[in-house]
Amino acid sequence: MKGELKWGLMILFFVLIAYILPYTLLTNVTKWYGSFFVWIILAVIVIGINYFITKDWGKEK
Repeated sequence: MKGELKWGLMILFFVLIAYILPYTLLTNVTKWYGSFFVWIILAVIVIGINYFITKDWGKEK
């Protein structure tokens, strides 16, 4: 449970970063791919976190 909470909080952090970053640091980037590139990177990070959360599901301890 503790490990899943840690990973869940990390996902929440990256979701908040994905929402906040384009409206703060990337405000002056006029090209659409500025935010899009950041969202791709953050999505890959969250997919990796989901892998670590679910890799041991179904295995007996």
